[in-house]
Amino acid sequence: MNAAGSPEPAPRPLAGPPLWLLAELTYRCPLHCAFCSNPVDYVRYRNELDTAQWRTVLEQARALGAAQLGFSGGEPLLRDDLEELVAHARQLGFYTNLITSGIGLTDARLGKLRAAGLDHIQLSFQDSTRELNDFLSSTRTFDLKQRVARMIKAHGYPMVLNCVLHRHNLPHVGAIIEMALEMGAEYLELANTQYYGWAWENRLALMPTEEQLREAEAVVEGYRARIGNRCRILFVVPDYFEKRPKKCMNGWGSVFLGVAPDGAAMPCHAARMLPGLQLPNVTEQTLYDIWHHSDAFQRFRGTAWMPEPCRSCDEKENDLGGCRCQAYLLSGDASRTDPVCDKSSDHAGLQQVVLHGRLAALDAPAPAREAPLVFRADAASRRFAAS
Repeated sequence: MNAAGSPEPAPRPLAGPPLWLLAELTYRCPLHCAFCSNPVDYVRYRNELDTAQWRTVLEQARALGAAQLGFSGGEPLLRDDLEELVAHARQLGFYTNLITSGIGLTDARLGKLRAAGLDHIQLSFQDSTRELNDFLSSTRTFDLKQRVARMIKAHGYPMVLNCVLHRHNLPHVGAIIEMALEMGAEYLELANTQYYGWAWENRLALMPTEEQLREAEAVVEGYRARIGNRCRILFVVPDYFEKRPKKCMNGWGSVFLGVAPDGAAMPCHAARMLPGLQLPNVTEQTLYDIWHHSDAFQRFRGTAWMPEPCRSCDEKENDLGGCRCQAYLLSGDASRTDPVCDKSSDHAGLQQVVLHGRLAALDAPAPAREAPLVFRADAASRRFAAS
């Protein structure tokens, strides 16, 4: 009983371990991708954890049970201590993955990362053509990426390519697969744009028509049937064209733990945008307390938080209410049912967004370089931070 004579609430059971740790080492990046998942106001978060602080994060995460570690950003190669962090992670027993644009990855540095124990490298491309790859990143990097891909292969790593798909490159999906096969890729992730961060700001310039999406999906299925196990192709369908949402990071505060460059701990990549969600910081709390006890990780964990129609839905365990950031962006309230679900009262609003994207796609000029895109850049980020 508490002081008022009421029964104390039952303590919440401890969550399972965060199996996947994403270490966003920096928001700095040499590319300017219009679909970047980093926050649009990233200039507000200039501070970065130092090497010792990141070592502590890795130790605490491993003690919690995290097994897979992704080094990401921004561009993680801009950190001079990347090799040291990889070696420390290896000693702790992590399976390590470098998620990179390839810019700054030299043969010598690849050798150092190999010696440090890096297990896996995922290299991003923006398209199979030099023109569109360089346009979408607002850099001249296509030829460099080709060279980096060959170096990764030469150092004995499995070739893992990633390409974010949208209106401009969906018609090239067959050529993108051919490029991956020519490079000897064992894995190709074709990740259709999910609309957060910079992609949300550019949604009308990036959103494909459903016909484009289904045609590309059919091309992928055709390649899968022909090439078998030669290259495993993952095709991630955007939520906006579905009737049921996906689990947010396999469940909010379930298996994913992200740490931003300044030490903010996140239940998902985009959680920083949610108003009223105070993200805990690893410089002020242990990861154990953050994972098990912080409001940010408890807020949407499990099913007790759910409103109707989720609360009474017999499918609620399948999607756990969907994506909180998507709910906020499309309805203005992160606690509402994900509008992707056709049982949501906000689903019509999502359909309007898709319709506006379709109209923009049909009216858009043919050359991609004429599309009204807002590229990721410090000047644009300062405008977002000030607004």
